[in-house]
Amino acid sequence: MNVVFDVGRVLLHWEPEPVLADLLGTEERIAAFRAEVDFLAWHQEQDRGRTPAEAVAVARELYPAYADLLGTLYDRWLETIPGPIWGTVEVLQRLHEAEIPLFAITNFPAEQWVKTVPAYPFLGVFRDVVVSGEEKLLKPDPAIYRVLLERNGLDPAGCIFIDDSPKNVDGATAIGMQAIHFTDPPALVTALRERGLPA
Repeated sequence: MNVVFDVGRVLLHWEPEPVLADLLGTEERIAAFRAEVDFLAWHQEQDRGRTPAEAVAVARELYPAYADLLGTLYDRWLETIPGPIWGTVEVLQRLHEAEIPLFAITNFPAEQWVKTVPAYPFLGVFRDVVVSGEEKLLKPDPAIYRVLLERNGLDPAGCIFIDDSPKNVDGATAIGMQAIHFTDPPALVTALRERGLPA
């Protein structure tokens, strides 16, 4: 059996809000930013393959008052990751020690992924990682799951996919993968052990 992990909010915390609040400074500016900028929708385009430089150029057109701030957020990217979700990392390590083939599919900007991997060496255990920003595909598009399967010669029925997003879990099951909706590490341990894996 192959185990395929999501990364953000499964293995790594991702909390951009404190960095944004630090950059904005006051409650009034934070409220104004939230009223004008749909940050998660804007960031998702970087997950889809838009570079930070391109994103800032777009922001200069759409949100000129916040373009520099948004650029600085990406300069401070690692501060948006408070650290690992250690319980899940321990599961990952136990699976790796048991020689379970490990893979990942992550919605992640390509340039930020390159910065993140050296900071968290446990991400190096994966045999392959499909990064949305590199492929210009986003979960739950069936095509992004197929990239992993085809690139590695995997049978979808022989893969268990783990993700915190129900729609991404549904995307995996739609192409024939087994899937687990991640809520917390203890529940993940239970779900994997029920499937006979040494979690």
